[in-house]
Order: sequence, then C-alpha cells, then structure tokens
Amino acid sequence: MSFAFSVLFVCLGNICRSPMAEAAFIAEVEKRNLNINVDSAGIGPWHIDNPPDPRTIKEVAKHGIDIRHYLGRQIQPHDFQQFTHIIGMDHKNITALLKMAPSSAKDKICLLMDFVPGQQGTEIADPYYGNQDDFERTWKQVYQGVSHLAVYFEQRL
Repeated sequence: MSFAFSVLFVCLGNICRSPMAEAAFIAEVEKRNLNINVDSAGIGPWHIDNPPDPRTIKEVAKHGIDIRHYLGRQIQPHDFQQFTHIIGMDHKNITALLKMAPSSAKDKICLLMDFVPGQQGTEIADPYYGNQDDFERTWKQVYQGVSHLAVYFEQRL
C-alpha cells in the first residue's frame, strides 16, 4: 500500500511517549480514514526489541488500545528518507534528531505540540520517572497533540 504521508514519533527510549503517540495517532488515522503510515522509535538503543513500559501499556489500554505487541527500536538513517514527518516529544529529542538528520531532512523534524495552536514549542512531559498519574497526564497531552496532527493532515489529503 502506498501512503500519502508517513509519521515517525520519537522519544528517548521508545517505551513511553513515542509508542503512546503512535498508538493514539493510529487510532485517529483509522477513525478519520486517513492514508498515513505511522511508527515510533527512540533516540537511544536501550530498549530495542523490548515492549513499552508497563505503565504505558496500562494507560493506553484504558483508552481501548492494546500495545503489548509493540517493540522498541532505535531511529535509523533510512528513517530520515522514509518518513515525511519526524515528530519529537521534547527539545532534547529535536536536538538529537537535527544532529543525526541529513540537511535534506531537517525540515521534516518538529515537536508534536507544534501542531496545537498556542502550544508551539511545548514539550510532552516524560513520565518515565513518575507514577501512573504522570502517564495519564502524558496521555492527555499526547492525545491533544495527535488530534491536532490528524486535523493538519485532513487539510492536506
């Protein structure tokens, strides 16, 4: 299948925010019948082939989405060619992505909250060192971001 757009969500380890964003955005894409390929990756190698954090799995499941089968992966050089949009969760992710990206791909990189009017430049909070309430807050922020991202693409398809 050929996709009109492709989105890669990126966080530090690919076990909290980026798989949460991937799952939430896939749900929005399916609900809106959009032709978009969606994936997620991490900046670092720490969680390659590991499932998401159990707290991420629990929070996403509260919204009817099962991500137990997701496996962490690290961003690869070919991702900068393969994806039309590479979306980081915080400024550290963006800095790392810009260092890795070839000059031809730098304009593909942005923060998720850049799509939310009035929230441009806002980071998605990293819940990793927190408790389940932090994962709930992160879900709310992620869902707000992907909802606006879906509208952005609806206007372009």
